[in-house]
Amino acid sequence: MNMISLQHLADYWSLQEITTNLVVFFNLLGALLLGMVVGYERTYHGRAAGMRTYGLVGMTAAALTSIAGFPELWFGGHAPNIALADPTRVIQGIVTGIGFLGAGMIMKDGLNISGLTTAASIWASSAIGVLVGVGFYASAILLTALSVVCMMWMSRLEQWLPTRQAVAVDIVFHGDVIPRRDVLEEAVQRLGYYIAWGSLTIKHQEHAIEWHFVAVAHSKEHCSSLPEISQMLADHQAVASFSLAYARN
Repeated sequence: MNMISLQHLADYWSLQEITTNLVVFFNLLGALLLGMVVGYERTYHGRAAGMRTYGLVGMTAAALTSIAGFPELWFGGHAPNIALADPTRVIQGIVTGIGFLGAGMIMKDGLNISGLTTAASIWASSAIGVLVGVGFYASAILLTALSVVCMMWMSRLEQWLPTRQAVAVDIVFHGDVIPRRDVLEEAVQRLGYYIAWGSLTIKHQEHAIEWHFVAVAHSKEHCSSLPEISQMLADHQAVASFSLAYARN
């Protein structure tokens, strides 16, 4: 068989291939939208994984699952004995290996987490490679386009939608100060936030007490900015030092 004949190349863009790729595309689009809905709940509550991460993961999973239903069309339909080679094992190895690579991109610094969307995009890139490898070129192009749109524009959509920003707060009190929960909670409330007490960590070292927690805004429109929170803490007599950062990245 002449592997570079025009007929051989045209088989990758046959009507049946294009129709199947269209079905895969709608699966991708549906998974992206549904993943975004789930991710918005996390975004709204200021969690690290948001609409982009959930959307990319859902869409990638849909891509890998969808093509498994059309093995007779893999490689342009030129592999009738594909079951003997079992490319699904290769795909499984790729997905597993890329999963470990993506995990290495996730960084946690105290209460701040970064790299989740990068890890999800790496996994999406592996799915693009799989689609190209089995000859689903149109699906690979569409997955690439949806991934780029998701990563470039989804953050703007998140900013437009109602959300509650979360701030990671680290406070070191003076050695003679015993922090009181009610006083701190009242001060945070005045700034438009509430403390997620499940995130509270208390340390005692070098004769000083440290409190680490996440403060979540009641609403995006009625909460103080980081400079305003910083000014409040700097003026507080009980605070020796502090650090602030957005809890999701």
